[in-house]
Amino acid sequence: MSRIALGLSYDGAPWQGWQTQPHRRTVQDTLEQALAAFVGQPVPTVCAGRTDTGVHAVQQVVHLDTPVERSLQAWIRGVNAHLPSSIAVRWSAQVPDTFHARFSARSRAYVYLLIEDAVCPPAWVGKAGWTFRPLDLDAMREGARHLVGEHDYSSFRSSQCQAASPVRTMTSLEITRRGRFFVFTLRANAFLHHMVRNIIGALVYVGQGRHPPEWIAQLLLERDRRRAAPTFSPDGLYLTAVGYPDVPELPCTDSSDEVRLAL
Repeated sequence: MSRIALGLSYDGAPWQGWQTQPHRRTVQDTLEQALAAFVGQPVPTVCAGRTDTGVHAVQQVVHLDTPVERSLQAWIRGVNAHLPSSIAVRWSAQVPDTFHARFSARSRAYVYLLIEDAVCPPAWVGKAGWTFRPLDLDAMREGARHLVGEHDYSSFRSSQCQAASPVRTMTSLEITRRGRFFVFTLRANAFLHHMVRNIIGALVYVGQGRHPPEWIAQLLLERDRRRAAPTFSPDGLYLTAVGYPDVPELPCTDSSDEVRLAL
């Protein structure tokens, strides 16, 4: 058996998230159907991080075990031939048997695109979040500084989160503005279920003046999801990087700029 890693991109709008479901309208189900058609037998996959319904990926990483020998280029072209246009294999690599797409990862990065406009432009529906209220960039940046570092993120964790610990280390949280777009770039060792969308919701509340920037620090101390803002829309969320510094075989890159430069 050989262990193969694949780098995926997908538009999350048509899919009910990553994880397999009985209705089979998920990215994992669709990828595994394509792999089975290419290999000629069922091929289970494991991903670096399960994305929710509507969430996009520019650099998702999965691994699989197979007895079939194929060139690395064949894993790209052959699997893509069986995939819809909303999902694509971008690269492939043979990795050690000890590699695990989820547990070998040391970092993740997400980008969230948010439009500030009186009306959400139709071309960006499903591709960016939207607010019609003006946002204060400086206030959001000040609030974001409280989130950087190692913290208990219970106030930003879904009630359905299955992680053993709510403690994570946020290495950076940058917010920039490009015209009517706000671009949030978040990097951490790992993220909790709905953590990014809950952080965006809280920062939007700060940007709208509903709470001062210090409210973010208060939420961290309270460790109570009920005290925070509602979970924000998945539309503008993109998984852009998964870091494996101990696995040089992987052609992983941080694709955050790819999303930002698309504006």
